[in-house]
Amino acid sequence: MEDKFKLINFTELTLNEKEMILGWRNHPEIKKWMYTTKNIQLSDHLSFIEKLKTCNDKIYFLVKHGKEYLGVIDFYNLKDTNEIIEFGLYSNPNAKIPGVGRILEKLSIEYAFDVLKAKVLKLEVFSENMQVRNLHKKFHFKEVNKKIINNKEVICMELKNENR
Repeated sequence: MEDKFKLINFTELTLNEKEMILGWRNHPEIKKWMYTTKNIQLSDHLSFIEKLKTCNDKIYFLVKHGKEYLGVIDFYNLKDTNEIIEFGLYSNPNAKIPGVGRILEKLSIEYAFDVLKAKVLKLEVFSENMQVRNLHKKFHFKEVNKKIINNKEVICMELKNENR
C-alpha cells in the first residue's frame, strides 16, 4: 500500500471525523445505495463506533490522502481464518477526486489479501448501480449470485486471491 494513503480505524477517529463520516453516510448520493436508507442519528453512529472497539468480526477505516479525506472502506464477516471476507466502500460525496473509487477499491483489495490474508473477497452491489458494478469488474470481480433486498436486485460478486 502506498505510504501517502492512511487508513484510520473508526475506533481512533476524532469526534469531528466521526461527524464528518456520518454526514457522508446520510448524504442522498451515498445512502441511496445502502441497505439502510433512513438517516442515521449521531447517537446511533457513535454507539456503532463504540461497539467496534469490542467487535472482532468487522473493521472500518476512514481513508485519508495528505489532508484530503477520500472515503470509507470496511470489512466484515471476519473470522479466525479470514478465508472469505466481505467488504464495502463509499467515497466522500463532497470531494471531487478523480479516480477515488479506483483508489478505495485498490486499497480494499490490498488490505484484504495482504493484511487480512483473505482467500476470497466478496461484496454486494445493487444491480442498477452500474458505475460501481463496472468498477468492481475492472478489478476482476465476478458476478456469482443475485438476491433481492428492499425490493431491489442485488448482485453478489467475488474476487479470489489468485485472480487479482
